[in-house]
Amino acid sequence: RFWCCTVTHQNAVMANDKKEPLVEVVEDKPSDYEEEGKLSFVLRLLLLAMICALAFSVRIFSVIRFESIIHEFDPWFNYRTTQYLAKEGFYSFWNWFDSDSWFPLGRVVGGTVYPGLMITASMIYWTLDALSMPIHIREACVFLAPTFSAINAMVMYNLGREIHSRGSGLFAAAFVAIVPSYISRSVAGSYDYEGVAIFAMNLTFLLWVKAVRSGSMTWSVACVLSYFYMVSSWGGYVFIVNVIPIYTMIMVFAGKYSHRLYVAYCTFYILGTLFAMQIPFVNFQAITNSEHLASAAVFVGINGFALLRAITGETTVWGVVKAFLSIDYSKFIKVSRSTLIIIASVLSSLAIAVLYFTGLLSRWQGRSLTLLDPTYAKKYIPIIASVSEHQPTPWSSFFFDLHVLTIFAPAGLFALFAGPPVSFNKLKPNRKMDEASIFAILYLTLAVYFAGIMVRLMLVLAPAMCLVGGIGISTAFRKLFLDLGEASREVQEKMDAAERKKKAEKRDGEKKTLADAKGNKEENKEEENDVIFETPLMGILVLTVLCCVYSMHCAWAGNAAYSSPSVVLASRAPDGSRILFDDFREAYNWLNHNTDRHAKVMSWWDYGYQMAGMANKTTLVDNNTWNNTHIATVGYAMSSPESEGIKVMRKHDVDYVLVIFGGMNGYSGDDINKFLWMVRIGGGVYPVIQEPDYFSGGQYRVDKEGAPALLNCMLYRMSYYDFWKVRTAHDKPAGFDRVRNVEVGVKKYEMEHLEEAFTSEHWIVRIFKVKKEHNRYGSYLKEADALKKYAKIASKSAKAGSKKEDKPVLPAAKAPTSVSTLSKALKAKKTSGKANKK
Repeated sequence: RFWCCTVTHQNAVMANDKKEPLVEVVEDKPSDYEEEGKLSFVLRLLLLAMICALAFSVRIFSVIRFESIIHEFDPWFNYRTTQYLAKEGFYSFWNWFDSDSWFPLGRVVGGTVYPGLMITASMIYWTLDALSMPIHIREACVFLAPTFSAINAMVMYNLGREIHSRGSGLFAAAFVAIVPSYISRSVAGSYDYEGVAIFAMNLTFLLWVKAVRSGSMTWSVACVLSYFYMVSSWGGYVFIVNVIPIYTMIMVFAGKYSHRLYVAYCTFYILGTLFAMQIPFVNFQAITNSEHLASAAVFVGINGFALLRAITGETTVWGVVKAFLSIDYSKFIKVSRSTLIIIASVLSSLAIAVLYFTGLLSRWQGRSLTLLDPTYAKKYIPIIASVSEHQPTPWSSFFFDLHVLTIFAPAGLFALFAGPPVSFNKLKPNRKMDEASIFAILYLTLAVYFAGIMVRLMLVLAPAMCLVGGIGISTAFRKLFLDLGEASREVQEKMDAAERKKKAEKRDGEKKTLADAKGNKEENKEEENDVIFETPLMGILVLTVLCCVYSMHCAWAGNAAYSSPSVVLASRAPDGSRILFDDFREAYNWLNHNTDRHAKVMSWWDYGYQMAGMANKTTLVDNNTWNNTHIATVGYAMSSPESEGIKVMRKHDVDYVLVIFGGMNGYSGDDINKFLWMVRIGGGVYPVIQEPDYFSGGQYRVDKEGAPALLNCMLYRMSYYDFWKVRTAHDKPAGFDRVRNVEVGVKKYEMEHLEEAFTSEHWIVRIFKVKKEHNRYGSYLKEADALKKYAKIASKSAKAGSKKEDKPVLPAAKAPTSVSTLSKALKAKKTSGKANKK
């Protein structure tokens, strides 16, 4: 009590002097249970429980429709590493060298992954096993993302409550539980980094807002721990490490600097950097990487501002700058003020340049540069531009993945600019943005920008839209219900007044005509009252219908659009029945059981993780895409004629080649449609590959009019091998491609160095075996025997009386190179009876 009284008195004294208080006293709000009562508290908990159950259930359509299986491509590597971690332990996991990937280079797994996802699944697996509830590690991986989605709904409720109100938190939790953009990365079986990273990101933002509001180091350390989990789970932590510094800088320049902000940011930067460096994949990049430069610059800047603020006594940036410029430097240095500023700027620029070019400050990564310049990847790094997730976001994706949130979010922005409401039962806002409102506005603004550049970052935008959209619709509902309550009170008061007037008129004995006239006036007033009721009721009805439509759209998207695993394709027959194409697992199962354990399989990088996870085979390239030259080599082999491609395969000891072909059943994601990216990536390293050579008349064609370079390349020959023998439609010729809608351009050919080993049921996956080379030593022995026979025949013909100049002479420079050529020569000599002459 003494401390509080002392601080209060000191703050009052400083307020009289128009100075900022040294210590800000933040009064704790009454708990929800005390303020709203038991019924409201229980009702809110019930709603949150229903939202969490909804978030989990809407994501298990894939298990219900198909089975418990890992989806897509990247999750198969995560599943494989989790299996290794759960079986071998942490020490083996950190030191695991995977020789089955990127042959012959290999991969150090422990130092090239974000281990948070694997550790989380393994911890759940070990915990359940310790509690005598053993499950398969696959089940822990399959249901991990839906579980964290339900927890994320709780986090979003608290974030919305912290920024605006409880109603906003409930709407935000309900929205994020079923938003399609988030469902796409968190369905059951989608065992990818984002499944836990979005939860970690929102939790970090929630704890950051609490730390800034309270100035407590406890909340700041909790924020750092959440940030550490985010760093260990996903490379998207770069978004956090840039959003928080930008927010801090804005707060300082907006004149909202406080000691609470200083404590929160300094704790976050120092401990967050130290914790991030503990992840082997990040390590010293947390200091040397250019993507972390903003956080370091803001850390230096906020400490410098705090020092100058203490020296000058000013409270704003402009006041500090003005006081700094007003100092007479001639007493200390014989240099003008402008010259001093120029020298300081030049020295700072030179320092950054030296750090950059000496390698102490690493360059921006390709994906980050693409966010700043959307055309960068297409110009310089085609491997990044070839990924569909890295393409610019079309407008249709915003409406499909966010739906009515695109309407509610602008309303939420307006509510944030107006400030949070004074109390739960009053709509009147503070008319002053606080720290939390500014953070929510900045979060949404940056997320919209980045999501517009890259489709994948729609996942970052979804929570921001749910948060701000929840604030918008909550404010609208509160306004309409308050208007409705106020209108009902006004009507009740008018009715009571009219009733009192009637009683008074009866007592006074007025005339009937006068009463009729007044009755007509009362009817008109009732009509006006009906209009007063209709406006808020119509608004409530419209918002309720929009919410219902949103929930129906999200349920449909979660079921139909995002719950189909890529390894099992589904289609509809003409009668409406469902057809499943299980070609991928069929082909991988064949590879696993019918080839050598250490067989090397060459394919495009998209299928590397799946082959290593399901077929248990050694691959040349996979979805990690860390070595552009190695991927370009595979692209060069695929886009070259067979005679050139076999050289690459022999060099890398390839046993099998796998290609994806969709011409039989209309699967558009096959390698023929990806072929131009193989050409572009391969041409970036091997200049002999030129993209215009694969176009005919400026068009990419696979029919008879196709470019010769395309019709003769190895990928084309493998994809369409024996395809001319098949009819894909009764009214189309044999060899008709259902994806490109043309007849295949080259028919009836054989491959010299490859032979067909396996083709799946629907021709989606085709595997070719590389023919073994002739035994060179045996060939030499046969060739030597043939040469001996040839020499004997030549000597006999010489003894028979041939002239010296007619003796057969074996050229020394170019000897016969095959047994068949020698045998033909011997037969020709025997039939003619004459000596072979050159």
